[in-house]
Amino acid sequence: VNISILIVAVVIFLLVIHHNFLSLSDFLRRELSDPSPLGLQPIDFIPAAPQRLTDERNDKEIPVVVAASDERLGGAIAAMNSIYQHTRSNVVFHIVTLNDTVDHLRVWLRSPPLKDLRYRILDFDPRVLEGKVQVDPQKPDSFKPLTFARFYLPNLVPHAEKVIYVDDDVIVQDDIVELYNTPLKPGHAAAFSDDCDSTSSKVAVRGAGNQYNYIGFLDYQKETIRKLAMKANTCSFNPGVFVANLTEWKLQNITKQLEKWMALNVVEELYSKTLAGSITTPPLLIVFYKQHSSIDPMWNVRHLGSSAGKRYSPQFVKAAKLLHWNGHFKPWGRTASYTEVWERWYVPDPAGKFNLIRRHSEAYEAK
Repeated sequence: VNISILIVAVVIFLLVIHHNFLSLSDFLRRELSDPSPLGLQPIDFIPAAPQRLTDERNDKEIPVVVAASDERLGGAIAAMNSIYQHTRSNVVFHIVTLNDTVDHLRVWLRSPPLKDLRYRILDFDPRVLEGKVQVDPQKPDSFKPLTFARFYLPNLVPHAEKVIYVDDDVIVQDDIVELYNTPLKPGHAAAFSDDCDSTSSKVAVRGAGNQYNYIGFLDYQKETIRKLAMKANTCSFNPGVFVANLTEWKLQNITKQLEKWMALNVVEELYSKTLAGSITTPPLLIVFYKQHSSIDPMWNVRHLGSSAGKRYSPQFVKAAKLLHWNGHFKPWGRTASYTEVWERWYVPDPAGKFNLIRRHSEAYEAK
């Protein structure tokens, strides 16, 4: 009898432990897949592909994240149109924007060339960046919260295993499924285009100095940076186009790591004051130091916006799979190089607002 009672007690004990373990596992899954943290709320979503896409295109779904600020909305529209027109895959655009841009974006997306786009609109609340970004009170307009959207990819696309992020100043000239299929090495959460690759190294950015090295973005006089033991001459990479493995991103808590270095910079001013053109690049360089894969250089042909002059031959521009106008001279300003390529994919603003922005940009560049 005593043995029977003991066996029953052991069985009950094991069942309780099993139940608690399942409850914990379920809790952890919910925590990792929470789709609506502060500041990243879905607004619109078109869940089903139009019949034409179902009939003519591949079933593979390709998530593409793009930030769309109101003053650069035409760029995001042209980028999405060029991606859509060159692929046979079911691309879903996850468009990150601010609340006051949503209505303008909805109207534009109803334009005939864009009517079959599958998309999801996400409202980005700048409050997620409080304490992590130093805003100059003399230049509050210089703070561009949407540039940090790429730090929150698992929250933007919670159920995807892999995503593509692209800036709004790009044009795609080949099927983006090729970029999506970029192989990532085990343990790597992202693949970037290195600044020392064969295409970008052909172009010297005037006055940029060590633009292609870590010392161009980080202040090596600061002890916190020196303690990281990162070589100052390490080749940097461009975060305007990249492929992310979100499973690995979550496992390594990449978002938390990026936020840590953002907050430290507010206190210690760790970024270079001379060359770092974007405050989003330095934390990425730190977190992904020698821990990232590489994308084909032709999938991020850069520096088209570094000056108004043409830096590449027409044949090379035509062969490029993705053109990137990083720099001050954007293609919607008309004084930039290769604007005729961008214009092919630009869809006129039905509200007319972006036309005013373009005229203002042209007047500014003409000064």
